[in-house]
Amino acid sequence: MRLALVGAAGGLLSGAFGVGGGILMVPLLIVFAGMGQRRATATSLAAIVPASIAGSITYLVNGEVDLVAALFVAVGGVLGSWVGAWLLRRLPLVWLRWLFIALLVGVAVRMLLVVPERGGGQVGFELLPDLALFGLGIAVGIASGLFGIGGGVIMVPAFIAFFGMGDLMAKGTSLAVMIPTAISGTVANSRAKLVDLREAIVIGLAATIASFGGVAIAFLLSPEWSARLFAAFVVIAAVQLAVRAIRLQHSSTPPEGER
Repeated sequence: MRLALVGAAGGLLSGAFGVGGGILMVPLLIVFAGMGQRRATATSLAAIVPASIAGSITYLVNGEVDLVAALFVAVGGVLGSWVGAWLLRRLPLVWLRWLFIALLVGVAVRMLLVVPERGGGQVGFELLPDLALFGLGIAVGIASGLFGIGGGVIMVPAFIAFFGMGDLMAKGTSLAVMIPTAISGTVANSRAKLVDLREAIVIGLAATIASFGGVAIAFLLSPEWSARLFAAFVVIAAVQLAVRAIRLQHSSTPPEGER
């Protein structure tokens, strides 16, 4: 039941804000499901796959996916996800926790500073923009494999700020990119025995069902309120992880799953 509730929360966030949901699921799996950082990260990434497929299809039907941009970011994302999954197995946990917290804070600030618009154009086949999209994909893939997120927290603000996309187009394109990225990272994590696929299936099914409601919310919210709510979710997640990280640093014996 706890896993299903975590998945539903992540799926709702996924559809509403164009993120994989891992930005919420990772701290929830740590706090409420008792998972360690590595296990929560890998499980969240696996659960993102079906939710991303469902959400991106819904956005595509409504004409809110830039397939060209998604292609270039996805190619870079697959390469980057291998690097991220490799780092996940080697970085010290204390570094992993605080890097993730820093990422959350940066995203929250960025979403409050950049007010998205409804509408906006698509990215065509042009050399410099396409190279920039590929580079963005590398960064997204590393974040995906390392932090168990689909990369939407990076892609959505970047699409809006640097590529002129509207908020809905950015969200739909972000979800489309997450599909190959999350699959690639999950394959690497499974080989390293970092993920329990049965748990990931429970979370993923709940997330998929909830993602349809999240997409409906995205079309109802104004761009300003969407950005504010997204930033609020991110701050809450960052505070939860920061409190836990501080407690673990003051504890002489780390809990099971954190060693």
